[in-house]
Amino acid sequence: SVSSRQEPCFFSSVPNQPVPPLAQTLQAYLKALEPLLPPEEINHTRRMVQEFGMPGGLGAKLQMGLERRARSTKNWIAPWWVQWAYLDSRQPLPVHSNPAISLPRRDYNGWRSQLLFASKLIAAVLDFKAKINTGQLPVDDLRGKPLCMELYPLLFSSCRIPGPKHDYVAHYGRSRRSPTHITVVRNYQFFQLEVYNSDGSRMTESQIHSQLLRIRSQSWKTDKEPMGILTSEHRHTWGQAYNRLLKDKLNKESVRLIETGLFSLCLDSPVMRISDEKYASRKAAQILHGGGTFSNSGNRWFDKTLQFVVGEDGSWGLLYEQATAEGPPIATLLDHILDYCEKPDPKRAPLVPLPMPKKLYFHIDREIKWDIEHAKQNLDILINDLDVNVFNFKRFGKELPKQHKLSPHSFIQVALQLAYYRVHNEACAACDIISQRMFRGGRTEYIRSPTNQTLKFILAFDDPSREAKLQLFREAVDTYAALTKQALKGHGIDSHLLGLKLQAIEEGLSVPKIFMDTAYGLATHWKLRTGQVPANTDSVMCFGPLVPDGYAVCYNPQADHVHFSITAFNCCEETHAETLAVTLKDTLCQLQELLQPTV
Repeated sequence: SVSSRQEPCFFSSVPNQPVPPLAQTLQAYLKALEPLLPPEEINHTRRMVQEFGMPGGLGAKLQMGLERRARSTKNWIAPWWVQWAYLDSRQPLPVHSNPAISLPRRDYNGWRSQLLFASKLIAAVLDFKAKINTGQLPVDDLRGKPLCMELYPLLFSSCRIPGPKHDYVAHYGRSRRSPTHITVVRNYQFFQLEVYNSDGSRMTESQIHSQLLRIRSQSWKTDKEPMGILTSEHRHTWGQAYNRLLKDKLNKESVRLIETGLFSLCLDSPVMRISDEKYASRKAAQILHGGGTFSNSGNRWFDKTLQFVVGEDGSWGLLYEQATAEGPPIATLLDHILDYCEKPDPKRAPLVPLPMPKKLYFHIDREIKWDIEHAKQNLDILINDLDVNVFNFKRFGKELPKQHKLSPHSFIQVALQLAYYRVHNEACAACDIISQRMFRGGRTEYIRSPTNQTLKFILAFDDPSREAKLQLFREAVDTYAALTKQALKGHGIDSHLLGLKLQAIEEGLSVPKIFMDTAYGLATHWKLRTGQVPANTDSVMCFGPLVPDGYAVCYNPQADHVHFSITAFNCCEETHAETLAVTLKDTLCQLQELLQPTV
């Protein structure tokens, strides 16, 4: 059993992340390039890779460096991976980085019910935090193996801070006097809401509710400047504005209270009604970016690790920042919230007068006003450029592949490649994000596709022979499942390649030639960014593409249906989220027909 210390130690049973064998990674890298490049380019790259991997060569030297690093650090790659994948990126956090999760609409309408549900939601999250603090949170497992739980305490009172060259994450929950407030935003106005009583007990739902009513009465729609919009800027621009903002004592105090808060709650204003079929897409977009500067985008602080969004029409969800949080722990938190929401409020409210929630004020000079105007324009351009298509595929879910002894995850990945090929008449580099939390301090890894087997199947798809096609389909799905298995053993290729590259830089060497090769650039121009939400609920995850001419596809397979969200940028002539969505539905139906012919 775990003693109830502030940060329970869940690590003992989780092994350290291994450094994969060099030859294995280089061979897998070449294999991943084959479906994407013509043979003469592959041969050129193969010669480079062979030279790099020679016994006693540069690769072997860097590999030794990584193995030394693995012996002396908690995790040899995770800090580098987080730095490279997230903190070094200068792109805006909304759309480009922060994933949004949209949940099934609650059965209510109007601001009164919005505040009742928001109170319950806050109480549920505080209950989850209490379970982490007292070590009562069951250890996550994947395929029977325990996972590292280090991430959980870091979700609260943490915030990303912009910097000129790269960002960093500030963790305020580790101090002796850890924060006891959350931030509530309504009509672009931020409030500090204390959520614990003076004796340290959590506030009850009715206490929280009475405080939200007070916040509502203090936050009428005014001509308030939407300070939160600043956090949606390009990171370098925001970094400069941040430094200007913090020169003022009042601003610094307000910003610190937002950053140190346990999490943020965004009480969104009503948005225009639209048809039911478009509602799911609009709801996901609303959580992802707030719908624009005339809508709720000013109710966000995009640097915050956890932001819950509650609308007046029963829509709700959350937005998270990836340098600290990731999908599976967030899914665990959401499951806890949904369970908690089924229960009546157990506690009677103590009859103590509560202090008024503190409104956060800002001094806005001409320069900051200009920063806000600029940020508004840029965010609206980004939002208008993003095409979001969310749909529920109801013909079948994960039970169908399982009946045919196929991995549902791999089944969908092959279907995505086939759908992309049918729209664009070519295969594309795709990355799927997978957890590495089976290792101490592990974060994420990419699985690359297409494989040779997938390409073979795609090219044979119009072949009349069902038997041959079915065989190729099985091989494609099984190959992807095998890649997944490798990655779960810590033998993915992308983090290892990144480690070799950064190790060279660390040792003061020039970047190895294999990373300057055009093949490396082409293979990491991810036109398909994919992610699976391992949730037991009908939630939809949504984020933007990684490249201007790409797509992002998230999916949540349930037993008899699958939720999908597809995003693309309007500025690219070739990509249309709706075209890919229609083709994907059709492709899934044809794959069902392939497995279970009706004729």
